[in-house]
Amino acid sequence: MIAIVNYGMGNLRSVQKGFEHVGAKAAIVNRPEDVENAERIVLPGVGAFGDAMHNLKAADLIDPIVKAISDGRPFLGICLGLQLMFSESEEMGQHRGLDILPGTVRRFPQGERVPQIGWNEVRIQRETTLLDGVPDRSYFYFVHSFYVAPQRHDDGVGLTDYGIDYVSIAGNGRAFGVQFHPEKSQDVGLKILKNFAENV
Repeated sequence: MIAIVNYGMGNLRSVQKGFEHVGAKAAIVNRPEDVENAERIVLPGVGAFGDAMHNLKAADLIDPIVKAISDGRPFLGICLGLQLMFSESEEMGQHRGLDILPGTVRRFPQGERVPQIGWNEVRIQRETTLLDGVPDRSYFYFVHSFYVAPQRHDDGVGLTDYGIDYVSIAGNGRAFGVQFHPEKSQDVGLKILKNFAENV
């Protein structure tokens, strides 16, 4: 069973419907024990980084998520969920993240329209099971004002150009995150959800 973590900041139902569309069973959960018992975990999210970490801590969800990843269970962060995987964020001050991947969440440079809203291209940097059958330079749907800057080059899986080349897919082991919304990215996005459910 795929656990979609509800901490008050996600478009949960659309993610769940995306998994159901590709034949995967997914449940929206908000209890630590549900995360502990899940085979696969999805952390979606929209909104502010600091608020998200506060909500995760208040719901006692941080330790179960981190332990599940360290145990090797497949994990997928979506949009804000990708950003929360990193060590810290510069959004509205300094905030500590889950520290699954070393690096910082940064605001786009001045000169670009923020937030980035709409379709953009992802250039695949390395092959992973998450991207099986996903063509290089596929387009996905983005809505975000901040981007992740991994410390380790190998944690970058896909790059997108929005004034700068930034990492739009990151991951290590069985833990991945995507900056775009696969559930809103038509067939190619649903392919990523199917790969996560079956292959990662």
